[in-house]
Amino acid sequence: MKTLFVTASGTGTGKTYITAALAAAFKDKGLSVRVLKPVVSGYPGDDGPGDDGPGDDGSATDTAILLKSLEIEPTQEAVEGCSPWRFAEPLSPDMAARREGRSIDFEALVGFCRDAQGGEEDRLLIEGIGGAMVPLDETRTVLDWMAELEAPALVVVGSYLGTLSHTLTTVSAIQGRGIGIAGVVVDESDDSPVPVIETVETLARFLSGVEIAAVARNAGPAAVHAALGPMIDV
Repeated sequence: MKTLFVTASGTGTGKTYITAALAAAFKDKGLSVRVLKPVVSGYPGDDGPGDDGPGDDGSATDTAILLKSLEIEPTQEAVEGCSPWRFAEPLSPDMAARREGRSIDFEALVGFCRDAQGGEEDRLLIEGIGGAMVPLDETRTVLDWMAELEAPALVVVGSYLGTLSHTLTTVSAIQGRGIGIAGVVVDESDDSPVPVIETVETLARFLSGVEIAAVARNAGPAAVHAALGPMIDV
């Protein structure tokens, strides 16, 4: 499994944290790794390609976090190579792009990722944006993007109230498009109403054959590696 697409049941579930931890884990194993977050919204002080830099708070962006997980400084060149489609408003990609009089060229997005899939790296991690059903343009969603790439998905979810329905719906939608699921990661939410293991056990009753792992709140990278290791051979 060279390429892994990291998606989620919604925004704020910890996709970037999990993706960065996986990138570092693969690198620590001596593997060459490339990490992409091709589409990002809420990017401070940046209007996408052609802007002078990642903004005053660029070091705190998802893109910077991913690059730094591989010990790559988030220079403008590195940011362009990781996240070509950047938008200032923290909205869905279609809405954020519209605010700037822009749009996402879906074919170009897919082509960018396919080019990366053909690279020489041992592992390619592609982090999506928001949840699996977030709109990218007028007619396509992240799920359409995933289907085009034909890479297995790692689904990152929370343990907040409502996550059971959100997770089961997301997994059903992904499987309905014939996309393989590498696993589901339950990243413990700050407002989790029950122990995270209880959420995992409940999901397991409905997701037969799907690997599910729990990551405790504020767990360090080593704990993430240990939790996901059996799932994706970290």
